[in-house]
Amino acid sequence: MPNDFTLATDPIPLFDQWLAEAGRTEPNDPNAMALATCDENGMPDVRIVLLKDHGPDGFVFYSNRESAKGRELAHNPRAALAFHWKSLRRQVRIRGLTAEVTPAEADAYFDSRGRGSRIGAWASQQSRPLESRFALEKAVARETARFGLGDVPRPPYWTGWRLVPRSIEFWQDQPNRLHDRLTFTRMPGGPWTRARLYP
Repeated sequence: MPNDFTLATDPIPLFDQWLAEAGRTEPNDPNAMALATCDENGMPDVRIVLLKDHGPDGFVFYSNRESAKGRELAHNPRAALAFHWKSLRRQVRIRGLTAEVTPAEADAYFDSRGRGSRIGAWASQQSRPLESRFALEKAVARETARFGLGDVPRPPYWTGWRLVPRSIEFWQDQPNRLHDRLTFTRMPGGPWTRARLYP
């Protein structure tokens, strides 16, 4: 990979490099990213989620299909991601279409989670009104007792999404706000095209 990132010709190896560098410098969650979606009225929504897998075929995150993000993605699969690595003074923005991962992929990731997180997925009616913290704790206790020492399977409403990028932009802070910006775009199945942008 060239030292000058603006010479890169493929965004995926460049993203791999930047994520690896963030893993060595960021104090918490270098894989944290903002996920932007829109509801049925076109009102934008954004929250922080964790990137759990990525590669040439896309960027993967997991959640409850019945959550706000799940309902919004069911209505409109277009979404955007943003990574901000403050320690490196860098950000990456990604836009594209989402699709659910396969059940086998969702099962494999769910099984890798801690037991408490798996039980929590059953106990939480994500994004729905909650009367009190005690009500949530009761739901966790109920699900803990229900599963006992046995396996905690993936709930039918818990899944993952893969965002297949149409555009990826890399931004690096520079003095006097003369930042470096490099954008890659492509149509489905097509090659990446690249361009530098004014800051």
